[in-house]
Amino acid sequence: MAPSAIDEPAIKAPEQKTYPPAKIFPVKETRFENYIEPTKDGRERALKQPDSAAIVIDNGSSAVRAGWSFDSKPRFSIPPIMAKYRDRKLGKTFSFAGSDCYADTTARGHIRGAFEAGTGIVSNWDVMEHVLDYIFLKLGMNDADGAIEVPIVMTEAVANLPYSRKSMTEIIFECYGAPSLAYGIDSLFSYRHNKGKTGLVVSSSYTSTHVIPVYNSKALLGQATRLNWGGYHNAEYLLKLIRLKYPAFAGKLNVSQAEHMLRDHGYVSRDYDNELADYLEWTGLEDRDIVMQYPFTEEVIVQKSEEELARIAERKKESGRRLQQQAAKMRLEKLMKKEQDLEYYKQLQRNITDQTKKEIRRQLDSNDIKDENQLEKIIRDLEKAIKKARTKDVGGDPEEEQEQPNFDLLDIPDDQLDEAQIKQKRQQRLLKSNHEARARAKAEKEAEKARVIEEEKRADTERRENDLENWLDEKRQRRAETLQKMKERERLKQDLGNRKSLASQIRMKSIANLASDNPTKKRRRGGDDDNFGADDDDWGVYRQIAVGDNSDDEHEEEDLHSTLKSLEQDLLRYDPDFEYEHTHEAQSDWSKSLLHAFARGPRPFDPSSQAELNQIHLNVERIRVPEVVFRPSIAGVDQSGIVEIAGDILNQRLGNVPNRDDFLRDVFLTGGNTLFKNFDDRVREGLRSLLPADAPLTVRRAEDALLDAWKGAAGWVGTSAWKSAKISKEEYQEKGPEYIKEHDMGNSYA
Repeated sequence: MAPSAIDEPAIKAPEQKTYPPAKIFPVKETRFENYIEPTKDGRERALKQPDSAAIVIDNGSSAVRAGWSFDSKPRFSIPPIMAKYRDRKLGKTFSFAGSDCYADTTARGHIRGAFEAGTGIVSNWDVMEHVLDYIFLKLGMNDADGAIEVPIVMTEAVANLPYSRKSMTEIIFECYGAPSLAYGIDSLFSYRHNKGKTGLVVSSSYTSTHVIPVYNSKALLGQATRLNWGGYHNAEYLLKLIRLKYPAFAGKLNVSQAEHMLRDHGYVSRDYDNELADYLEWTGLEDRDIVMQYPFTEEVIVQKSEEELARIAERKKESGRRLQQQAAKMRLEKLMKKEQDLEYYKQLQRNITDQTKKEIRRQLDSNDIKDENQLEKIIRDLEKAIKKARTKDVGGDPEEEQEQPNFDLLDIPDDQLDEAQIKQKRQQRLLKSNHEARARAKAEKEAEKARVIEEEKRADTERRENDLENWLDEKRQRRAETLQKMKERERLKQDLGNRKSLASQIRMKSIANLASDNPTKKRRRGGDDDNFGADDDDWGVYRQIAVGDNSDDEHEEEDLHSTLKSLEQDLLRYDPDFEYEHTHEAQSDWSKSLLHAFARGPRPFDPSSQAELNQIHLNVERIRVPEVVFRPSIAGVDQSGIVEIAGDILNQRLGNVPNRDDFLRDVFLTGGNTLFKNFDDRVREGLRSLLPADAPLTVRRAEDALLDAWKGAAGWVGTSAWKSAKISKEEYQEKGPEYIKEHDMGNSYA
């Protein structure tokens, strides 16, 4: 039921909200974990079985995993980095490799990677050689008299560059003297370890994503497709989003932190568009918003005892008394100066009383005084200033009533006045008539204003009582107009704050014209350059004029706010459809701001809190970054997503392959970038939409997406395929470093 038009309903109050404590996660970063002890047992065992043992190295761009082929897992995993610096005090050069680089503070600033950033290609061979030295040292090969006496199996990227393979082969045979070397693709080793025969291998690793069809354990590399996106690009993309989201963030952001954020809090959305549309909705934002806390230094407030507080208060009082004494002394000096000036001008007034006009003019000119009226005004102003200063010192009322004009000559007949006094009398008569006219006009204006306000209030009440609907429509329209004016004023204020905006330039020229000694009468094209703004000090005057304390703009802004508040109060009382949430105050509230939810989550933000200033909120980034593999265009990558790539391979390129459904029955996911939650579900649902309804489809994950490549290579050692695929040192010396042997697990010759 609508409220009565006569009754005064109560204004609807806003709903009070409470906020539970936030779940805060500390920022993780790659650190030195533990020291890796060299072990010699593996070498001794490998030398006893040279035909079935080898050193297996999964040479990844994010981590290098090394161990013996007869182990169930690699002995250690290290990042392919090194650091070297010289200590001038000690006169020594220190070298670090792998995780040991994070153990020394100085070494962290000298870290270099073996791989080219964002690729799986080795580019820094001195770093790679240093990493290999570290690997062989930890595997106990330092007693091998300068040579590695055990075969080596190493993984490489799909379609690895011949030059990169050639350089690695030369290092292995020339520097380490290994008896044999075999290369293989990491994702194919992982597929082999998971008992795959025929299927579609989707490998999303640190630097790239590949879709490789495999038929009877043989990779069809001619049909493979590469997507230039991986875990490294995910971390870089997240860093860009965070820097754009928090441009003034004081914390140190790096790729390692972004990798941990994605690993712990990122996931793949099963319905990206719909979930993204509702991600910043208040309902459920508490669970979706992740708060990452960066280190910060809290301001420590020292608690003082009562005696210390009393001493501080006494010092403040003493300082205040000294300042008051200094101010009183300065006021007294100014007062004495004004009294001396007053006495001087009064003496001057007495001296010219009986003097001739010529002598009067001479004395007035010598004091830069125009006439006797100006002298009288100076004396009057000094008396007023002295009276005000004395009143302030004795604690009286500083507000002084406005002095009434002096019209003493009007009551004196003309025959008793000289010529100058008669002239002054005529001037006083004119001033009196003007003063009385202004007083009457002011009184009439105030009375008319009060009458108009009362009449408008009465008419507004009558319209509301007689026609409530039209009255409400009128209030809504006036509210919309007021809001539009406020928006325009806010936009103009922002433009005036920008020196390069059109509004700022126009105002600048107007001020320059006003300040000029010779203001321009007429503007001509090309001739209105005033050089205002060339000096930065010019802009101080500009800002002072633009934001004066008593400017009409501020009064108008206050009037707009009061008008809007009055209109909204009327609507809250009489409009049943107008709630507090519709008011300008509620819409300006942070809880209604999409940008606040995006940057600060579902809680109020305290800019004075050091903890909150060093926090990052992850919300839409949790699904936006992992989505790039499925939709590369959102990150500016001009390629198809893995679902479209896999669909094209299955439907177009393998159309003539017999038993095409065998590929659908085994879609295999491997690589660290596939560990996101819902990754397999998203691939399954995406492929299902591209295939016939009755097509068999099975999507499975690797048992261990990170270690299965190494385990597959270790299981491959000792087989007949490995023996026929490895290159011996004799073959290397005979056929050169470019020579490779093609096999089911490796690249083709190019």
